[in-house]
Amino acid sequence: MRSSIATLQVLRSFFDDPAGARYGAELMTASGLRAGTLYPILNRLELDGWILGRWEDIDESAEGRRRRRYYRLTGAGERQGRALLTQYATLLMPPPNPLTAVEITGRARDAARPGTVGS
Repeated sequence: MRSSIATLQVLRSFFDDPAGARYGAELMTASGLRAGTLYPILNRLELDGWILGRWEDIDESAEGRRRRRYYRLTGAGERQGRALLTQYATLLMPPPNPLTAVEITGRARDAARPGTVGS
């Protein structure tokens, strides 16, 4: 599975309700992605067996709208998606006790001055 930031955003959107089914417009809102980015990701996730898509069975004329394709995580998709999101959350976690911008700026300034500590 290719795991771009956009793919992670889509997967994360499913975990708001892992057992629930969601359609494209909901996923666009939840992920912040546009249709041209979202639908190829959904297609790839479906081909890889991480999600299952199904068309709703409605009378479009009676409903006054086009039918929607709903997607839900499969069992494998939930397990693998959760593992992937956890892996990336760990990789992207900030280091403990990061330097502040003031400390970094001060150190850089001090290093540039002759006769100061660190030069």
